[in-house]
Amino acid sequence: MIYFTSDLHFYHEKIIKHTQRPFHTVEEMNKTLIKNWNDRISSDDEIYILGDFTMKGADLASVLLYSLKGKKYLVRGNHDHFVDSAGFDQSLFAEVRDYKEITYLNTNFVLFHYPIAEWHGYGKGAIALHGHQHNHKDYNIKNQKDGIFRYDVGVDANDMTPVSAKEIIDFFYIV
Repeated sequence: MIYFTSDLHFYHEKIIKHTQRPFHTVEEMNKTLIKNWNDRISSDDEIYILGDFTMKGADLASVLLYSLKGKKYLVRGNHDHFVDSAGFDQSLFAEVRDYKEITYLNTNFVLFHYPIAEWHGYGKGAIALHGHQHNHKDYNIKNQKDGIFRYDVGVDANDMTPVSAKEIIDFFYIV
């Protein structure tokens, strides 16, 4: 199975208040995000992280990545500077890109950290996935109602858990 997530912001204390996350401490947030991830993702699954994994450096990023299941891909966000650190083992990711396109179950997905107004396959069934904005569920619901095939895969819009490609396809195509 293929999954997506974004904007986990591990170890980022201010994100709790900024995005109104339901946590009292960063430790509680980190523990919940790790549990939610590992409860959904198996070691055979692929997961695309659409940016902003952590702002706290290569050492903490490495520890987290070792603890999380699945084959991990990173589409860089504006806070993923740890990837360029000399001490970071890039092999923890299957791939690191700024932009990516994939096809799953005959559906084209365009992956980018930032939301964009038009994308390759726009108006032809392609779904643009993004993070960055820390939207809540209502954003995705509004896009669905408006016929806009753009979906925020960030944890804030998806109950603090990764979302599967199948769930996104069903969200747009099964009414």
